[in-house]
Amino acid sequence: MIKKIVTDVLVIGGGAAGLMCALTSGYRGRQVMLVDHANRMGKKILMSGGGKCNFTNYEINFHNYLSENPHFCKSALKRYTSTDFIELVERHSIPFHEKKHGQLFCDNKSKDILDMLFTECDYAGVIRKTHVEIYGIDTCNTGYLVNCSLGIIQCESLVIASGGLSIPTMGATGFGYKIAEQIGHQIIKTRAGLVPFIFTGKEKEVFSQLSGLSLPVKLSTNNQSFSENLLFTHRGLSGPAVLQISSYWQLGDKLTVNWLASSAENDFLKHIQQNNGKSTLKNSLQETLPNRFVENYLSQSFSISKIPFQKKLAEISRKNWDVISEKLINDHLLPAGTEGYRTAEVTLGGVSTKAISSQTMESELSKGLYFIGEVVDVTGHLGGYNFQWAWSSGYAAGSVA
Repeated sequence: MIKKIVTDVLVIGGGAAGLMCALTSGYRGRQVMLVDHANRMGKKILMSGGGKCNFTNYEINFHNYLSENPHFCKSALKRYTSTDFIELVERHSIPFHEKKHGQLFCDNKSKDILDMLFTECDYAGVIRKTHVEIYGIDTCNTGYLVNCSLGIIQCESLVIASGGLSIPTMGATGFGYKIAEQIGHQIIKTRAGLVPFIFTGKEKEVFSQLSGLSLPVKLSTNNQSFSENLLFTHRGLSGPAVLQISSYWQLGDKLTVNWLASSAENDFLKHIQQNNGKSTLKNSLQETLPNRFVENYLSQSFSISKIPFQKKLAEISRKNWDVISEKLINDHLLPAGTEGYRTAEVTLGGVSTKAISSQTMESELSKGLYFIGEVVDVTGHLGGYNFQWAWSSGYAAGSVA
């Protein structure tokens, strides 16, 4: 005989958004069940921020999010702000610090945030279940019937917080998109975001030699720019600047790199031209840029362009200076692709916001059905923005579900 379970609210997906939604709804006196197919909830919380969890940002703005409707996220972000979440963290006496650019990290471990959410769920009376497989979802007079490995769960409100496709080893699936499509929601084409680039050929060979080296740059593509550190890897490029710009990059697009982002490039070029004439180009560049980068990347690039790398600055022609300047502040790279969902921190695209209430996250096609977090076509920049979207969208749905 199939077991029947009745609850007011069923939340599918025990990540950041699902946990926030469940505890918010539970505190309203609703009977809430939170289920996840994985063996543990909150895995991405644990791995985030290098194990320190960049849980939000002091400066949250809708400009920090990508969506076909860039204004959609405004309402939820306003209803539950980063200040609100910080107050929750402080109530649990979790020590944290600002790293840079308003990014907030735990002093200790990401587990502090996950434990806080679990504790809040317990206080709110939320029933949490892992290893739950969902077989099918149907509507009924009182809401929804969810056929799963626990039996049949009957609920008034059903919340889909199943996340996106990023990091499949953590259990990511396209479950939420399938449910949305069944209801009639449009799915905005998904792709990997906040993800490293891979290169082939000579560039891969050179970048591999520089693996582990980091330096500040300005990266640009498609009218977007980010000034942050770039990290060379065995397969290509990573680091904050690369992850940020990857969300705006499409296959076939070139990247424009300013290698002198840490200095006033015009002043630097003018200085080495006018005041350092007896030094070689190589030695002058090594005063500002890492030796390995100058030796491996610039030396080969300038050799191809027939730039006299070992020549004294005073002997370099104006024509060659134009080539040098262009290489240093307007270099062009062509990635072969990205590392894909395997290492991507987020999934771009997802359930279209066109048929979702921006205030409650409720489907306009099926009453009592909600979509929150990464499954929705709202993706934040690197720096705590995606967690804040999870907290805000989860709270918005939990306040009414």
